Amino acid sequence: MSGNSEFDAIVLGAGAAGLFCASVAGQRGRRVLVIDHAEKLGEKIRISGGGRCNFTNRDTRIENMLSLNPHFAKSALSRYTPKNFIDLVKSHRIGFHEKHRGQLFCNDSATQIVRMLLAECEKGAVQLCHPVVIEGVHREGSFWRVQTSVASFASRAVVVATGGLPVPAMGATAFGLELAKSFSLSVTPVRPGLVPLSLTSDDTAFLDALAGVSLPVRIGSGARGERYGRGEFDEDLLVTHKGLSGPAILQASSYWVEGEELEVNWLGHHDPASLLSERELGARSVEQALALALPERLAQGFAQKLGLAGRRWAELGRADRQRVQHVLVAWRVKPAGTLGWKKAEVMVGGVDTDELESKTMMAKRQPGLYFIGECVDVTGHLGGHNFQWAWASAYACASSLP
Repeated sequence: MSGNSEFDAIVLGAGAAGLFCASVAGQRGRRVLVIDHAEKLGEKIRISGGGRCNFTNRDTRIENMLSLNPHFAKSALSRYTPKNFIDLVKSHRIGFHEKHRGQLFCNDSATQIVRMLLAECEKGAVQLCHPVVIEGVHREGSFWRVQTSVASFASRAVVVATGGLPVPAMGATAFGLELAKSFSLSVTPVRPGLVPLSLTSDDTAFLDALAGVSLPVRIGSGARGERYGRGEFDEDLLVTHKGLSGPAILQASSYWVEGEELEVNWLGHHDPASLLSERELGARSVEQALALALPERLAQGFAQKLGLAGRRWAELGRADRQRVQHVLVAWRVKPAGTLGWKKAEVMVGGVDTDELESKTMMAKRQPGLYFIGECVDVTGHLGGHNFQWAWASAYACASSLP
């Protein structure tokens, strides 16, 4: 490849957003180059969804996105919908199924999505350059120049699709964020999202022996009107050797900030008043009463934690019964922290959306410089919503490239 090669667009990053953006732009007749540091492209796609890639969610809406500007993603999400991507998947004869609440997975392997994206890039005559190191990005008049470890390339547009910080073992870096800062673009504080939480306080020590216990709960995290607001979810919670995990905790973690509490309703949709009525419980012990709604081991743990183990429900006074009910429906816990970027599925925060045009994803103060996908301050809920943001933001950008 010539060191003086010129393109209409250079895409930095060959992940979900980058490959899809390149394919759409290429099929619009644009000369596109994709640059990536990895030997094997699309590795994060391959490991997603347990190896089957939860590639979208039928029900993705703006309400499934976190952002300091909650309206920013509306334009892109409305212009490229889950149905659009589903139609693309069908056109490649990839079998898929709905697993839970609109979550769509490949029947066979996530590798099929990678192959589809690469085939779409080939259809658009997209050029791929990897593995290379990007050494610099700067403007030269009306062009942008990208210096790599193998050559220098010029382009009318640079699209940053380098993802976020999760899974550093697979090469995740802060490249996109640092590049934005180098051009004086604001970046909101970032933290791990969709990540398990650790517990280390004496108040939660009784859970140490309950690893493996799982049950559906209702969970709340965050504060209304602050930062990313409050998230409330009905999902499964899992007790682990390190703390709490499962879909409920992963969802709540994206709203959680260190020092804050989570609120867990262990009964989910059950009515505590009818569940804990004297008529139903009779002469049962407290742990037997709790076991009507909770896994047996968790019921025993809470009974011991409350100092009520072995006592009959009928013997409890009003205050003790209220304590039990409060623990069941409004248990508050302050996690020690997250399990970090190694275990996080996404990054919360990123390039400030106030810096970008919502219809094109271009930086308002740096014409020709675009940011898409995870490096932008838009983060989806668990369940395929982050992939849909990748496709939608990529399409918005690719459709606008001159």
